[in-house]
Amino acid sequence: MYLIDDVIKTQKYNALQVKKLNTASNLEILCISLEKDALFPEHTSPRNAELVVLEGTIEFHINGTTYNLNTRQHFNFPKETVHSVVAKENSKFLIIR
Repeated sequence: MYLIDDVIKTQKYNALQVKKLNTASNLEILCISLEKDALFPEHTSPRNAELVVLEGTIEFHINGTTYNLNTRQHFNFPKETVHSVVAKENSKFLIIR
């Protein structure tokens, strides 16, 4: 069955919001929204991951380096590496892992 879902479009900017978009066991897609100046605190990913910025500007902090990412940019990072994200403006991004 096919499904059209507006969760990405309707997800609010309210501090940190995380929504899982799929149900597959071998692939996880998360939609994350961060309100301006909100922090996604330090954490790790259980798998190698790809981050895709849908809207806004974020700072991605990993291994002592800050990467500034903007709308329509993507960034990959390895599993089990501590990282954090700060929104420089209201932002949404996908994590695919």
